[in-house]
Amino acid sequence: MAVSATLHCLLGCSIGEVSGMIIGTALGWHTVGTVVLSVALAFLFGYALSMRGVVRAGVGFGTALRVALAADTVSIAVMEITDNAVMVLVPGAMDAGLATVLFWVTLAVALGIAFVVTVPVNRWLIGKGRGHAVAHAYHH
Repeated sequence: MAVSATLHCLLGCSIGEVSGMIIGTALGWHTVGTVVLSVALAFLFGYALSMRGVVRAGVGFGTALRVALAADTVSIAVMEITDNAVMVLVPGAMDAGLATVLFWVTLAVALGIAFVVTVPVNRWLIGKGRGHAVAHAYHH
């Protein structure tokens, strides 16, 4: 279940992260602006994906939002801290530009490392009845 929850988190984070990195890089933003946009979009897409399943189960928007916040906040935060740290720490990756192998390989590696770091966090949360365990009650 922890791997499944982390894959779900990775999907939302990847959509937001890649979108933010593309937008920030294409606009020539500095690292801080690009990272802030990427993190904001990662949370937005991560929560939206979680809410989608809960709303399908017949739950109202407000309740679905609360479930998504409870289920995914820690997971998304850990994933975002990890993958953005990798992006920032690899020399030249943030300034490499969208047409470079360095940018895309670093982003892919960063997301992979974030996945590996986040799985045990989700396992711990699920074991405590938190994280994805909260949303699991709404899945059929």
